[in-house]
Amino acid sequence: MPASKLPPLRYLDAAAVEAAMPALDERLRLAELTMTALAQPGIAQQPPKIAVHPRPEGSFAHAMPAHLRGAAASDDLLGIKWIAGFGANSAAGLPVLHGLVILNDAGTGVPTAILDAAPITAQRTAAVSGVAIRRFAPVVDERGPRAALIGAGVQGRSHVALLGRVLPDVELSIFDRHPDRAAALATLASSTEGIDHVHVAASARQAVDGADVVVTAASFAPAEERQVMTSDWLLPWTLVVAIDYATYCSAEVARGADLFLVDHREQFLANRDAGLFDDYPEPTGMLGEAIVAKTPRPGGRVVVSHLGVGLADVVFGAAILETATERGLGTELPR
Repeated sequence: MPASKLPPLRYLDAAAVEAAMPALDERLRLAELTMTALAQPGIAQQPPKIAVHPRPEGSFAHAMPAHLRGAAASDDLLGIKWIAGFGANSAAGLPVLHGLVILNDAGTGVPTAILDAAPITAQRTAAVSGVAIRRFAPVVDERGPRAALIGAGVQGRSHVALLGRVLPDVELSIFDRHPDRAAALATLASSTEGIDHVHVAASARQAVDGADVVVTAASFAPAEERQVMTSDWLLPWTLVVAIDYATYCSAEVARGADLFLVDHREQFLANRDAGLFDDYPEPTGMLGEAIVAKTPRPGGRVVVSHLGVGLADVVFGAAILETATERGLGTELPR
């Protein structure tokens, strides 16, 4: 096809992505659409993350291709997230993570957009947590809900608005290994709609104490520092939403849960085989399967571990691209 006939290739930097980001309720809808698509045969295609590990110790690069079959061919989505993590970058004053989302026309394969992945990763992850919380948070009749947020980095910040939305009048306790980051996030949370009271905890265990919902969003830790949160930290009915793999949530907590859900079964099992979820049990099912089946919330503990799926990046990326194109955001690159 001559270059003159190709559709525009649009580049969206982080500022353009954020400007075109869907509103909070729409992010929740897109996250639920993603989870349920993964649960329905023939609707979505997504392999486990394809990984390579460059020379710096602990570094990784992941390719996350995904395809979504829409109601009509014109609604199909195709794309890939490419993300690299280099932990040693911090010492050099560089970001640890670098990611792009590349979208293709699903009918021709022609690339249509390149998007900075950082804002997408932050918001689609929080939205999936919001879906899990909305579906499986315990009902507390005699008082307002209590939540704990472990980690005050990018993911911690992206979860604050979602917690206020899906847990109205929530009392929120925050812990981070860096007290200044926890204090800064508490300031943000105190002015966030839906959050009734904010407390900065001196330890992770103190933050979790008495919480109905616990979100673990800490930085990944070495093997000897993982799985520190055990069942005796938690109420019998607590919902644990783990987005930091097994950094905090121990296998004991998952084994003792009445319901243990993951975002994508094959991806979870591949990571368990790689040693990132030592001693974790087989999942009860996927979050999307539980939504489709209208699985009731059990009376006991629920654990939802979501590792991040490329399909969510593609679904969010497509929505962002549509808005950005309508508003003339980003840069059209020459072919």
